Amino acid sequence: MRVTHFGHSCVLLETERARILVDPGAFSTGFETLTDVDAVLITHQHFDHIDTEKLPALLAANPRARLITDPGSHDTVAKLDLASHTAHPGEVLDIAGTPVHVVGGQHATIHRDVPVIPNVGYLVDHGAFYHPGDAFFVPEQEVDVLGLPTGAPWLKAGEAVDYLRAVAPRLAVPIHEAVLANPAMHYGLFTNLAPDGTEVRVLPRGRQSTV
Repeated sequence: MRVTHFGHSCVLLETERARILVDPGAFSTGFETLTDVDAVLITHQHFDHIDTEKLPALLAANPRARLITDPGSHDTVAKLDLASHTAHPGEVLDIAGTPVHVVGGQHATIHRDVPVIPNVGYLVDHGAFYHPGDAFFVPEQEVDVLGLPTGAPWLKAGEAVDYLRAVAPRLAVPIHEAVLANPAMHYGLFTNLAPDGTEVRVLPRGRQSTV
């Protein structure tokens, strides 16, 4: 699989059959010029995962792309007059011949006084890549490459390490890092504390990488 990281949680996943963009949010840059995208997947409604200003133009430039959202993002895209499919945990999507399992269900807790919103994770091509969104959900399937959340109001470094160990992928690529001034400190922690057999690899922003 080939992966391009556009900063924060936005990644383009290229399988043998499909080009799948996940979470084109406000903290990410460069995704708006993409073409030949088969699907745009949204994990949840927060603005750093769905840029409502850029999304309509992105879909106009990719007329065959399916827009897939979590239940909490449905009203957001409906207000933009965009057709979409609402994905629920347990569902299996077919994106141009590539299976995508929908998992999870809830966003991680930010604070006890902040309502918990829906969040779905996407397990692409039988675990070739797993994007959890903003959650610690561990899928039943084996994960080859994990998009590892790095910094967020709902996350501390120790929790990210525990999540990395729980999923135990072959490769972890840090995502959700745009809120940090110096994410390299977290990257080093992941590398030093990763489970045996797991490599941590920081992907260069906007450049395709084979994982």
